[in-house]
Amino acid sequence: MTVSTSRRLIVLRHAKSAWPDVNDFERPLAPRGRRDAPAAGHRLRDSGYLPDHVICSPARRTRETWDLVVQELDATPPVSYDERVYGAGVNTLLDIVCEAPAEVETLLLVGHNPGLQELTLALAGEASGDALERALEKFPTSAIAVLTFAGSWPELAPASALLADFVIPRGKKKS
Repeated sequence: MTVSTSRRLIVLRHAKSAWPDVNDFERPLAPRGRRDAPAAGHRLRDSGYLPDHVICSPARRTRETWDLVVQELDATPPVSYDERVYGAGVNTLLDIVCEAPAEVETLLLVGHNPGLQELTLALAGEASGDALERALEKFPTSAIAVLTFAGSWPELAPASALLADFVIPRGKKKS
């Protein structure tokens, strides 16, 4: 049996959050976020970007984003809520990703900016082209970055991946 060494890291920034009088960790999704998160799930499903495993920040807005995204997928991958994702910088996020189980080929990381944008930019090699330019310009809520690379998770390093796709799905307002 041949084991594929091709890996895909999907980076998803949480959907638009509200700003009620609660601490940052407990901020819920805003109405726009509740529309955009399912659109992100549609995009993942329709593009064939179905994760084998999910690592999600335990903050309320990331959990709510994932709960709405997964409803749109054709599968329910296992999810790990990792406290280190909340507020993490690029080095911590890279450490978390490098710990992914060896059998995982497509990993979805659901978290926050600026860490997710910085991770995407750090991992993307120069051949990433237009997708890299768009991710550099702005990484808004619900943005999805899809990075591909050959090798095992512990081998993932700066400039070792291709930013294969960068999209910003938006849900439609109901009239």
